Amino acid sequence: MRLLITGAAGFIGSHLVRTVLGPGRPLGDDVRVTALDKLTYAGRRENLAPVADEPGLTFVHGDITDTALVERVMPGHDAVLHLAAESHVDRSIESAQDFVTTNVLGTSVLLDAALRHGVGPFVHVSTDEVYGSVPTGASREDDPLRPGSPYAASKASSDLLALAHHHTHGLDVRVTRCSNNYGPHQYPEKLIPLFVSRLLDGGTVPLYGDGENVRDWLHVDDHCRALLAVLTRGTPGRVYNIGGGTQLTNRQLTGMLLKACGADWDRVEHVTDRKGHDRRYCVDWTRIRDDLGYRPLTDFALGITETVEWYRNNHKVWTPLRQGLPAS
Repeated sequence: MRLLITGAAGFIGSHLVRTVLGPGRPLGDDVRVTALDKLTYAGRRENLAPVADEPGLTFVHGDITDTALVERVMPGHDAVLHLAAESHVDRSIESAQDFVTTNVLGTSVLLDAALRHGVGPFVHVSTDEVYGSVPTGASREDDPLRPGSPYAASKASSDLLALAHHHTHGLDVRVTRCSNNYGPHQYPEKLIPLFVSRLLDGGTVPLYGDGENVRDWLHVDDHCRALLAVLTRGTPGRVYNIGGGTQLTNRQLTGMLLKACGADWDRVEHVTDRKGHDRRYCVDWTRIRDDLGYRPLTDFALGITETVEWYRNNHKVWTPLRQGLPAS
C-alpha cells in the first residue's frame, strides 16, 4: 500500500507516520509513505527522526495549496490521509485568512487531484469543534454543524467539500472528527503542552474564564489506531466521530497537570475568557465502536503521567519551540 499523508511532520501526522513505519507495522511490511508537509512553525522534520532512514518513507516539503506540486505528488498512491491544517483556535481569532487558505483551499486542491488520479480512500481528518458547543448529550455524525470559531468554520467547510466530492463524483471519502488530542511531541501552544512546559520551567499558567469549559481528551495513540481502522475498514461517504472517553473541565485538567508537575494553584493565573469560547464539546463515538471495533485504550491518568515525563526528559526539544509564544 502506498499512502500520501499530509501534515506528516506535525503532532498527529508524524505520530501516524511513526506508527505505520515503526515496530509492529499495522498495515504490513510493504507499506510506503509519502510524507507531505509545509514545515510551518508546528511541523518539524525532527518529529519523523525515528523513521527517517526507513526505505518506505519519502518526504516532500510543500504546500497543499500548491496545485502543481500536488499534481506531481498524488499519482501512484493508493490512499490519502489528510491531516494538514491550521488548527490553533487563538490564532484563528487573531486572523482567519491562513485557516481558510490551508483548510479550505488546500483540501479542495487535494480532493480534485485525488479525483483526477483515482486515488482513494481519502480520509479527511477533522474535529469535534465543527459541531459547536453542546450543553448536554453528545454530538452524532448526522447532527447539524454549528462551528463557533474561525478555525472550526474552516474545518466544517472542508468537511462539506470532502463529502460533496463523494456525493457528486463518487470519490471514496471518509471523514473523521476527533476530540482534543494529547501526547508527546505536541507543539507547546496547545493546552496540555503549554501548561506542562510552563510549569516545568517554574512559570505560571493561564486559566480562561471560570475554568468550567469541558473537553474530551484523546491520546494520539488511540487517534492513530482509529484513523487506520477508518482507512482499512471504513465505509465510503461516512463520517466517524473519534472520542477519547475522558471528559474534564479545564479546571479539573489543570489540577491534574499541577499535581503531575509538582506545582500548586498559586501558579495559576485567571485570565479573561477567549472570545466566543465554546462551553462544551462531546462526541458520540458509537458508530466507530460498533462498525469498526474502535475504543480508546489509553488510561488518561497514565497517559498524562507519561506525557509529562516526556516533556520533563526532553527540554532541549521543546524549549526552542516556546520562542514567540506568550511569556509565562
